Amino acid sequence: MLVVTALAATGLSAGWIWTKADAVTPVALPSEGKSIATISPSAKPSSTPTPVGKVLGTEMLAANNDSMPIMSSAWSNNYERTGLWGGAAIWLTVHKNYDGKSASWGNYVAFGQLPPDIAYKNTPAGLKEAAVQIGGRAIVNLYDKDAKVLPGTTHKAISVGGHPGHEIVAKVAVKVPKLTETYSTVMIAVIDRGDGTADVSIADIAGSTPAWQNVWRYKVSQITMK
Repeated sequence: MLVVTALAATGLSAGWIWTKADAVTPVALPSEGKSIATISPSAKPSSTPTPVGKVLGTEMLAANNDSMPIMSSAWSNNYERTGLWGGAAIWLTVHKNYDGKSASWGNYVAFGQLPPDIAYKNTPAGLKEAAVQIGGRAIVNLYDKDAKVLPGTTHKAISVGGHPGHEIVAKVAVKVPKLTETYSTVMIAVIDRGDGTADVSIADIAGSTPAWQNVWRYKVSQITMK
């Protein structure tokens, strides 16, 4: 979960079809990647804005026009901070002003595409690796590079509308003064679009609000691809 003034967190629900898969060791937090070498020092590159999604009514609409229903009307519009491509996000406050001042803690959900700099193949292994990569990036972005992933991370093969996918569920340790939460549950779903790209949803749910996990899974099962 994240402090409103710093980082936000959110969750979703169940309802996808999954096959039995291996439980694995905690998610590794990958490095942010190698820098890109300059091709021509004399060429001045033009900046291409990163696409952004938006929350429109009761849906999160990614830049590619794929959509995912919001968790409920209690959740509000937020900004995408997990590293998705063309994504949108929502937020639900769980602990308002927990520090007695202005800091709040809550649940966060984002929806968008797998960033193009993450290698992707539409195979069970490729989906799993993509989920590990974007999941690690999300944890670093929502927390920091020293975030501690607790034992017990699980992996599942999933299917959304006939499209294969992969789900990761991991617990991240939380130790914040005056905050009663001790961990957050980070959930990652990567779903193949059938065109060489993948949609992604990431949920960051406070340990004290586990019911939102199934809501997230259900909303993921309702993702619509254009």
